Amino acid sequence: MLDTSHMIILALIQGITEFLPISSSGHLVLLPAVTSFADQGQLFDVAAHFGTLGAVLLYVRKEIIAMTIGMATFGTRDKGGLSLALMVIIASLPVILVGLVVELLDPAFLRLAITVAFANLIFAGLLYKADKDYPDTKQAEHMTMRDAFFIGVAQIFALIPGTSRSGVTMTAARARGFSRVAAARFSMIMAVPVIAGATLLKSRHFFGDTAAAVGSDTALQAGIVAGLSFITALGAITLLMRWLSRADFTIFVYYRLALGLCLIGALALGLI
Repeated sequence: MLDTSHMIILALIQGITEFLPISSSGHLVLLPAVTSFADQGQLFDVAAHFGTLGAVLLYVRKEIIAMTIGMATFGTRDKGGLSLALMVIIASLPVILVGLVVELLDPAFLRLAITVAFANLIFAGLLYKADKDYPDTKQAEHMTMRDAFFIGVAQIFALIPGTSRSGVTMTAARARGFSRVAAARFSMIMAVPVIAGATLLKSRHFFGDTAAAVGSDTALQAGIVAGLSFITALGAITLLMRWLSRADFTIFVYYRLALGLCLIGALALGLI
C-alpha cells in the first residue's frame, strides 16, 4: 500500500509527463531515487498507465472511431480512417517487437539514473534540432507509410527511460516535416496501442491467484491512482495542444537539459 502523498505524486507524474515530451518512464524511475518513497510496484504502475490510456482515448476518440469504422468496413465507409489505422499499425510494430525482447531481457542499465540523465540530454538536443531545422508544412493527411515507419523506428528509443516516447516520436515527425500540432496528435494516437500493450504486459502478473491476493484497500488505492492519472493526463494533453498551436518545443528542451544536468550533478555529489 502507498501513503496519500505517494499516490498523488505518482499519479501527477504519470499523468503530466506521459504525453509531454519530457519522459514519464524517466521520472518514474527517478521517483524512488530522489524521494524517501519505496518503489511503488507494478500494480500501481499499471493503474497509472490505465488512467493515462483512458485520457488519450477520450481525447483522440474521433480518430479511434474513424479507424474502427475504416478497418471494420475495409475502407468502404471511411478510407481516411483505414489509412490512419494502417499508419498507426506500421508505426507501432517496431517498438512492440523490440519491447517484448527488452521485457524478457530486462537490462539493468535501463533503471539507472545516469541512463535517464544522458537520455534527456541527447534527445532534448535532437528535439531542438528537428523543431528548428525542418519545415512544418505537412499535416496528418499527408502521412505516408515511409513517414509512419520512420516515426515507428524512432519510437524504439523510447524503451530507454529518459528518452520520452512522445518526445522521440514528435522529433521524428518534425524531422519528416510535419507541423507541431500534427506531430503531437499522431504521437498521441500512436500511444494507444503502446500504452495498452505495456499495461496488458505488466498486468499479466495480477490475474488468477495474484489478483485474488490483492486486498480491497490496495485495489481502492490503485483505482484512485488511475483516476488521478486520467484527470492530470487529460489536462496535460489539452494544455500541450494549445501550447503547440502558438509556440514551439523550446521550453521542453530547456527543462530536459536542466533535468539531465541536475541528475549528473547529483550523481557526481553522491546525492542519489
